[in-house]
Amino acid sequence: MRTILLTLSYDGTDFCGWQRQNDCETGHARTVQEELEKVLAQMHKQPVQAAGSGRTDSGVHAMGQAVTFVSPIDSIPVQKYPAALNSLLPHDIRIMSAAEVPDGFHARFSATRRSYRYFMWCDSPVPASEMRYVWPLFRQPDVEKLNRMASCLQGEIDCTTFSAAGDKSPSKKRYLEKAHFYMDGPKLVFEISANAFLWRMVRSITGTLIQAEQKGKDDDYIRRILEAKDRKLAGITAPANGLFLWEVGFDGIRRGPTAD
Repeated sequence: MRTILLTLSYDGTDFCGWQRQNDCETGHARTVQEELEKVLAQMHKQPVQAAGSGRTDSGVHAMGQAVTFVSPIDSIPVQKYPAALNSLLPHDIRIMSAAEVPDGFHARFSATRRSYRYFMWCDSPVPASEMRYVWPLFRQPDVEKLNRMASCLQGEIDCTTFSAAGDKSPSKKRYLEKAHFYMDGPKLVFEISANAFLWRMVRSITGTLIQAEQKGKDDDYIRRILEAKDRKLAGITAPANGLFLWEVGFDGIRRGPTAD
């Protein structure tokens, strides 16, 4: 028996998120977890349960989703897993790497950091090849202004203001490591890292910041609505298609809740 850590990339457009479920917003229940477990069972000739580092929502993508599973056989060299699984998986899921990890290692509970990137397109029109992966803004926001407003998103914070109505997390506190904007050609990128995130929290923060900058709010606006701990003060929720789970870290200090 071995514990295997996989790094997954997937196009979330046609998925109801990572987690196996019976229904979703788009009327079907195709999930990344279900597709992966199907081919793991095919390879191992028995059911295999895969655990992800976080539950990406319907339409959200990943460049570095971390997944662990316990392999019931030792005959498959770990370096062979990516090619073997990719030959069976649909083209919108790719295994980027595989490694053997110690017993008890868990993609969710061993993770110390999740990093997301949200992509926005500032030019017009948006190329067809980018439409599934960006939020079209059709304008050039003030990046320095956005970063001044986002500067309060660091350290342990009560994120109630950016929680969704259906979030069942017992604690709304999260430890944020960084949150900043930068330009990458015509794309505006928002990168944010934390120990974990509330349901739709990244999309809520992104949409609120973009809306606040457009409306000319002052630099302390985000700080004030955070301190109010009132989700009715949050702005729009950015669409799912611009969001990528970019990287999962397992080094450093593991802090607080593991909800994501």
